[in-house]
Amino acid sequence: MKFVIQRVTNAKCEVNHEITGAIEQGFCVLIGVAETDNEQIADKMIKKLLGMRIFSDENGKTNLSINDVNGSLLLISQFTLYANCRKGNRPSFTEAGNPTLANQLYEYIIEQCKKEIPNVQTGIFGADMQISLTNDGPFTIVLDSEMLA
Repeated sequence: MKFVIQRVTNAKCEVNHEITGAIEQGFCVLIGVAETDNEQIADKMIKKLLGMRIFSDENGKTNLSINDVNGSLLLISQFTLYANCRKGNRPSFTEAGNPTLANQLYEYIIEQCKKEIPNVQTGIFGADMQISLTNDGPFTIVLDSEMLA
């Protein structure tokens, strides 16, 4: 599983010119699911995401979590995080999880995050989405379940 976490001052997702989710301060998180992922892996990723201290405290140090700043989440499914570009110029997506598994885990992540964060917004799984955001910093972290202990 891969999360691309962007600290944002605002972010929104549109599908067919309709806003499906919008937040102010928080994280815009692109979520990629691999065929080998499961709920236990998702739980580890969620714990790391919600515990990440990348908001500034009163001294300007990145020392606060999303809960500490009452931040919001915009969660977006993104199978292209599993693009394999080793051969040629056209990416292969065979490492991405099948749509049924990926959607199930995406929905699981949303529900688990809602237990901890009051404002969780989303895109629409499998839709052609347009994401707009203001990356604060800029601050972007790539979290890969293969790299977690």
